[in-house]
Amino acid sequence: MTMIDKTRGLWLLAAATTMFGAAVVANAQASERSVWSGVYTAEQATRGKAAYAANCAACHGDSLSGIDVAPALTGSGFLNNWNNTSAGDLLGRIQTTMPLNAPGSLSGKTVADIEAYIFQSNGFPAGELALPPSQPMAAGIKIGAKPAG
Repeated sequence: MTMIDKTRGLWLLAAATTMFGAAVVANAQASERSVWSGVYTAEQATRGKAAYAANCAACHGDSLSGIDVAPALTGSGFLNNWNNTSAGDLLGRIQTTMPLNAPGSLSGKTVADIEAYIFQSNGFPAGELALPPSQPMAAGIKIGAKPAG
């Protein structure tokens, strides 16, 4: 193999690697969604409201505004705690630590329904697909303040 052939081969390898890397980045950006893109259904939030009343309201309040040491689940208090995290992070926290008197007792579906209700209460729009009931499946959904524009 001549030096020109080796150089051409390295150049082709570098070009292919660059194109593959760009495709991976584009795919990751396309798969990342935000709470502003309709990541739960209205029906899910309705179920979540009932589940919240039964499992969460005693500590976080009927209006999700927080009581004593239990943080607010709406407004700036919620965004201060969860901005730039994911729906998967929130789902994992709820599922492993709540309710306080029985941590880990809620199913993934119930937790996703409660999270949908929290999202609805924060003004995040409903969509066509339900919020996924597992932490890894919800990890690509970013929680954040309303985008400018």
